[in-house]
Amino acid sequence: MSLIRPSAELSDEDGRARRSGTGRAVALLVLVALGTLIPLLGPSAALHGTGEAAAPGAGGIGLLRAVLFAALGVPLGELFAHRLARGLPGVPAERPRSWAPFAGAVGFVAALALASVVAAGDLIPHGLGQIDVGGLYGSRDGALALVEVNAFPLAALCAFSRRPAAQVWPLGAVVVAEALRAHPPTEQSPLIGSGLTLVHLTCAALWAGGLLHTLRLIGRWRGAPAGAALLGRYARVAAVLLAAVTATGVCSSLRRMPSATILEQLTTTAYGRTLLAKVVLVAAVGLLALWARIRLGRAAGPLTAYPPARAELIVLGAVVAVSGLLTALPLPIRWS
Repeated sequence: MSLIRPSAELSDEDGRARRSGTGRAVALLVLVALGTLIPLLGPSAALHGTGEAAAPGAGGIGLLRAVLFAALGVPLGELFAHRLARGLPGVPAERPRSWAPFAGAVGFVAALALASVVAAGDLIPHGLGQIDVGGLYGSRDGALALVEVNAFPLAALCAFSRRPAAQVWPLGAVVVAEALRAHPPTEQSPLIGSGLTLVHLTCAALWAGGLLHTLRLIGRWRGAPAGAALLGRYARVAAVLLAAVTATGVCSSLRRMPSATILEQLTTTAYGRTLLAKVVLVAAVGLLALWARIRLGRAAGPLTAYPPARAELIVLGAVVAVSGLLTALPLPIRWS
């Protein structure tokens, strides 16, 4: 009997682990499904009563942008978290399976779909005949779209190589392409705007992606002391990233909506309303991060910071979805 009982207990533990894993997978699918509703249904809600008109397919484009941002943050976050874990005492050898190759494939599909929109004259193509692939090489937006289409599979290949850190170069090319795309030459001081977007997008990707992989590492290490140390190290860097995201976001908003009109445009334009929603979500993320930091400082149980950090990650996912929506809405008018 003594030989059978441990086996039965182990089986029960395995069963509970499988049920727990299934529950997490179902919860993740539900959260992803809810997240897709933000860019898909957001344009009609944001535009209601403003008198503005969105471009055709704004919801789909917003969703593709959100997917592209997520596919950018996942591999950058993995590299960032592994860098933070380097040198910590007592780090277990176990590592969760890399999501970078999957993120590269998803990013490639999203970038290819967005490139097809550019090739169809910034319209949703309803057939292959409407897509002018050769036209991509003759326009600035087309060239930037091609950079992103090629960068994601290259990053996935680097993730499989002996030097996975090399994927930072193609991923950096995506960040640069997005920064340039968001600020065309017709805009006033486009290089300043691109620089702000470059810093904003990089810090946001490291913040969200880094938290995702930090929590995956902690879950894999199953209560090892290195988990609390890694979360503390991430929290210190995340405070700097949050400050950079906030500063660049405020500067970019003031360039789009001058200070004399920003309060009115935050409620009367679709862009302003969506920006206001993003600000509220980022503020909620900041409060959750502060809560996690307070719990982390308690010597009695530093890993009690894990639940608020997990909630922070969920809200950050909503921020990514809102950011994708923001790129698909008409820009506000610069009132004099």
